[in-house]
Amino acid sequence: MHPRLQAIYHIHCDARSIDARAHAIAAEQSVEMPLAAIDDAFVLEEIAGRVDAITDKQGGLFEVRVSLSAETVGHDPGQLLNMLFGNTSLHRDVVLHDVELPRDMLEAFGGPRHGLAGLRRRVGARARALTCTALKPQGLPASGLAALARGFAQGGIDYIKDDHGLADQAYSPFADRLAAVTAALRSVERPDGNPACYVPSLSGDLDAMRAQIAAATAADVDTVMAAPVIMGFANFHRLVRESPAIAFIAHPTMGGAARIAPPLLIGKLFRLLGADAVVFPNHGGRFGYSPDTCRALARAALDEREGLRPCVPVPAGGMTTDRVREMLDFYGVDVMLLIGGALLEARERLVEATAAFVGEVRGYAPK
Repeated sequence: MHPRLQAIYHIHCDARSIDARAHAIAAEQSVEMPLAAIDDAFVLEEIAGRVDAITDKQGGLFEVRVSLSAETVGHDPGQLLNMLFGNTSLHRDVVLHDVELPRDMLEAFGGPRHGLAGLRRRVGARARALTCTALKPQGLPASGLAALARGFAQGGIDYIKDDHGLADQAYSPFADRLAAVTAALRSVERPDGNPACYVPSLSGDLDAMRAQIAAATAADVDTVMAAPVIMGFANFHRLVRESPAIAFIAHPTMGGAARIAPPLLIGKLFRLLGADAVVFPNHGGRFGYSPDTCRALARAALDEREGLRPCVPVPAGGMTTDRVREMLDFYGVDVMLLIGGALLEARERLVEATAAFVGEVRGYAPK
């Protein structure tokens, strides 16, 4: 018997139809044709999807577990997504809820190279939560973004990332932004001697992103931000494997365009492909994630049961400084708190507002 993976779907369906729906998905996600038309024993026994279990979750919701051949994926990240949910994503009543992968596939994809321990090491942190902010709005010139970065660094922030809308626009080209922000951060001497890390956002095609990583490396920048759904899973994984010294923070943009459960997509799959940290919408912010979804996502990012390095959960999306203790009580200290707009609202008091945020995070003690 060859290795298999198990895809777990949540399907809204009536009880009389669920068995047929489950078997239709198993065929669609494997051989994409009626099994009755196949007379090859290997295809029928090894390649065709199998329905392993159907569970009634009540209220017209069913959980279906489908076993798929690992050989249909190989070690191709894009093909993994295709086999898990390619055609079935076109059905509005189906959600890809989770996946269980064989160990050799986990080892082949590799997961984070640096993870929680590596991101803490970069900024001289030990067992505390990390702090992060975002340079915005897009439209500012590189010099304007650099001035904001300097203020954030003076306030003691750990990571200063580009807003995900910053790309290679004429008003702030990547090269200009990289030069201006890194120069600004070098001009700041902090009492603890630990640096503020700039996290530029990658954009463009694969060649452009490779050039951006090379430029970042030449500027002594060792952490970048990437959008796996925009660039494609295979490209994201390739960049991670080609750049062993670089840490990757994954942004969730376009992550809601397909019905894939956020804990699986952002917490599990982004991590599997090499994300060292994953940004996601915290509950109570600008987006509609529930506390249970956020808790499950953070657990998927950090869980060590699959043999991958822990990936840092980064709750974000309209967070304010008055929620710092609440978030730390909820997530614990194995987290990176990202507050952007709420700090920028301080305007001329940016340094003071940032220092207050950093101080509360560093001084946190669980109840």
